[in-house]
Amino acid sequence: MSADASSKTPSSAAASRPAAGSGLGTAHLPGIGLCAAITAVAMAAQALEERATGHPYVEALVLAILLGIAVRTAWTPDARFRTGIAFSAKQLLEVAVVLLGASLSLGAILASGPALLAGIVGTVVIGIAASVAICRTLGLPARMAILVACGNAICGNSAIAAVAPVIGAEPKDIAAAIAFTAVLGVLMVLGLPLFVPLAGLSDNQYGVLAGLTVYAVPQVLAATVPVSLLSTQVGTLVKLVRVLMLGPVVVAFSLIAPRLPQAATDPSGPRPAPARPGLTKLVPWFILGFLALATLRSLGLVPDAAVKPLTQLAGVLTILSMAALGLGVDVRVLARVGGRVTLAVTASLAVLVAVSLCLIHGLAIR
Repeated sequence: MSADASSKTPSSAAASRPAAGSGLGTAHLPGIGLCAAITAVAMAAQALEERATGHPYVEALVLAILLGIAVRTAWTPDARFRTGIAFSAKQLLEVAVVLLGASLSLGAILASGPALLAGIVGTVVIGIAASVAICRTLGLPARMAILVACGNAICGNSAIAAVAPVIGAEPKDIAAAIAFTAVLGVLMVLGLPLFVPLAGLSDNQYGVLAGLTVYAVPQVLAATVPVSLLSTQVGTLVKLVRVLMLGPVVVAFSLIAPRLPQAATDPSGPRPAPARPGLTKLVPWFILGFLALATLRSLGLVPDAAVKPLTQLAGVLTILSMAALGLGVDVRVLARVGGRVTLAVTASLAVLVAVSLCLIHGLAIR
């Protein structure tokens, strides 16, 4: 989510702050233009693939991420690009998620049944508990362990950002958790589709797996669109249910926070009372927009003729946002966050994947 919706490095997050609360302006144009140029190259490359082989083996979504990372590795965009890149990675991504609601009927939610909904809740709870245990075993501080656990189990950076003020996390812990999530989120998008042939998953099963394991809603799109429309719809549905767990989890940790041990190296004395999150932290606007558009679609208020153009626009915006995501990823960040954090996050994610596969087979999802 950006609240489930984006994975940004600390530098890109900082770059977005000056534009916070402001609309689209001329300051955004250089960054959006750069993202659009990468998007055009990625879409042209996919078109060439289709013309040559009849099938895009590497989708434009993936190409946009890889091209963005390549550009970021060779050249760091200066300040005039950062506002537009951050806008593309967050706001445009959120708009794409809202538009996707036009392709999904709320009947699919009811058809998923209470067993799957309960399984999603259980997977989040088990994922958080297992991740905290792994992190503490590896010697990470309690608050850092909670940030990693919530980021892995719910929605990446958005969960980290929502939980951090509640538990009084230190800035260095927040930065480390977000930095690694930015890199690992991209690796999940690129690597998870390989699970389809390796694990013999159906499109429906893969959608459930992606929805349970990928960090952000837009990243679920990037991980499922190359597989099938069914995978995308199922993955988005499962992911949205998972994101809605953020509210109860934040409330739970706000109750636990006073009992957390103070860091031994903290010279500042007792911590101030943690802040309570606002409603927009718990239920981001784009999820409400997605559900509203899905409701209108279910009621027949969105005409069939409008569904395809809206879905295509969502696809283009998602590719553009993936280019921005790539531009925000510094692959050298892995060397900076430390071996214990790397091992803790990776092991926690492996546990989440294993629990998700157990849920898929346990519920006999086909």
